[in-house]
Amino acid sequence: MMLADLGARAIRILPPEAAHVATVRLLSKGIGAPARVPQLPPRLAVTLPKSGLKLASPVGLAAGFDKNCDVPDVMARFGFGFVECGTVTPKPQPGNPKPRLFRLEEDRAVINRMGFNNNGLDYFVRRLSRLSHAVPVGANVGANKDSEDRIADYVTGIEGVAPYADYITINISSPNTPGLRGLQDKASLTALLARCGAADRKGKPAFLKVAPDLDADGIADVCGVVRSEGAWLSGLIISNTTLARPASLKSAAKGETGGLSGAPLFDPSTEVLARFARALDGAFDLIGAGGIASAAHVRAKLAAGAHAVQLYSALVYEGPGLVQTINRELAAAPA
Repeated sequence: MMLADLGARAIRILPPEAAHVATVRLLSKGIGAPARVPQLPPRLAVTLPKSGLKLASPVGLAAGFDKNCDVPDVMARFGFGFVECGTVTPKPQPGNPKPRLFRLEEDRAVINRMGFNNNGLDYFVRRLSRLSHAVPVGANVGANKDSEDRIADYVTGIEGVAPYADYITINISSPNTPGLRGLQDKASLTALLARCGAADRKGKPAFLKVAPDLDADGIADVCGVVRSEGAWLSGLIISNTTLARPASLKSAAKGETGGLSGAPLFDPSTEVLARFARALDGAFDLIGAGGIASAAHVRAKLAAGAHAVQLYSALVYEGPGLVQTINRELAAAPA
């Protein structure tokens, strides 16, 4: 067992948000992390077909863990093939009132209603500009809660991170900023893609992150707009957290508002991924996220149409050694 995994178990004694803040602070000082980025088996390497991103492993770190771009190079040492930071908004904002992060231990799940708490674009870009980019680093951009023109916030974010990020993610699917998911509606998404497409992206790949709660009509609308207005996009990340509350949930915190992630999200997010894959038929890179906690989960996402995957919530319960375990099992599987 990794020393970092022992530390992760010990730090769970703290309340969830305090544990997260402490973890990032320790990692920023190099405490609890491997000394260097591992050499991964060559058979794990993938190149995403449209974006051209070259990954040493298809397993990436999802946005939300490192909101302010404090530790992406450190997280690469755990074996991630790519790391996504954010969500960052143009102006700093405190997010929603606390408590806003809840462990559902019996369900291996998390509920959060963080609300894009972050230090703002200037801080994020200073950090991003100093990275070694040991693995590709993505910047996930969003809109301020009080913005009068949310699409303008996305343009500002894109242009701020583009000189330094390896790819950009446009996050329109968080359930914790009121009205944000409305940008997935057909007319709003058309306007968003038109204006973001005109932004100066410095030639960097760009992804659209969508919700798992889209129904068949919503998926069809998103795919139609992406095909007609989003040719400049490299792909989609499917998916964010869910507002659904499965009847199977057992934990005391199951009734908290916010986005649910972790094990209960695996099946519904994988089904939505498969629907997008069928509708888009290879025209875009797809990154699968939601409930991944094993090599079998990774293989299922890839079989559903993903070119790469992201995880985060499983680290709360399994510790960062999970990443290398998944990499070993993927590399050991028959070709």
